[in-house]
Amino acid sequence: MLWSASASAKRHDDAPVMQTTLRDDLAFEGVGLHSGAPASMHIRPTAADSGLTFVLAGGAGRPVRVPATAEYVIDTSRATVIGRDGASVSTIEHVLSALFGMGVSNADIEVRGPEIPVLDGSSKIYAQAIESVGTIDQGVVRKEFVVDAPFDMRRDDRAVIILPAPEFRVRFVAEFAAPVGVQYFDGVIDPATYASEIASARTFGYLHEVEALRARGLALGGSLENALVFDAQGPMQPLRWPNEVVRHKVLDLIGDFSLLGAWPRFEIVAIKSGHELHAQVTQALRERHSG
Repeated sequence: MLWSASASAKRHDDAPVMQTTLRDDLAFEGVGLHSGAPASMHIRPTAADSGLTFVLAGGAGRPVRVPATAEYVIDTSRATVIGRDGASVSTIEHVLSALFGMGVSNADIEVRGPEIPVLDGSSKIYAQAIESVGTIDQGVVRKEFVVDAPFDMRRDDRAVIILPAPEFRVRFVAEFAAPVGVQYFDGVIDPATYASEIASARTFGYLHEVEALRARGLALGGSLENALVFDAQGPMQPLRWPNEVVRHKVLDLIGDFSLLGAWPRFEIVAIKSGHELHAQVTQALRERHSG
């Protein structure tokens, strides 16, 4: 078998890794990055094996439950959008990245508004809130997605390559126009690394692009308080790392790959990839496993 979802998750010391949920509810309010519309979100603990699930307002006020898995992705043009039965929510990658990267297996994510609150443009506030409230070991072994053979998907000069590995590792090459240029990240993904090396990396853009988007009624919630903006001379705010751009790309990738519905036990080599390619890869992996 080339593809398997394994329930035999192990740490390096061979101790099983257990599923977790939050110790208490978390609440966030803000605006959507693209819509500028008010957005609020409550994240609530749930039982083992329930996974990460969005709870959205449907018709006649009825809640619509949307599992955070790849088959429910409905758009990836500027962010990852998930939906079902006429209900949808955009820009889910930052909160999923925080929950997944911090090791939370099971939670309901109740959203009011068209988007997830952007907050400071990174996952820092989400990750800090998760650390503050803490998690509960649920006594059930964490599900892992294991690959036994390489797999790749390429689109022009972009690629995602999946390699068998004993742990979740990401190698990412990002390339953007000056003044960003080429940036690289390589690291094993675990809660400690996520909190210290990835969570604080902000979403980013170029000043001329932001101005053009706003003229089209897009990026209405973006500002220098919630996005890293570059003009012709360089970043308009202090960088949190010299390679903050590629770290944010890794942040997004972790959120997108949470849609596997299981912890990746493999290495991802990503070359200039984004939400669309990530969605295609995670959908293909899930289809191959289910087949």
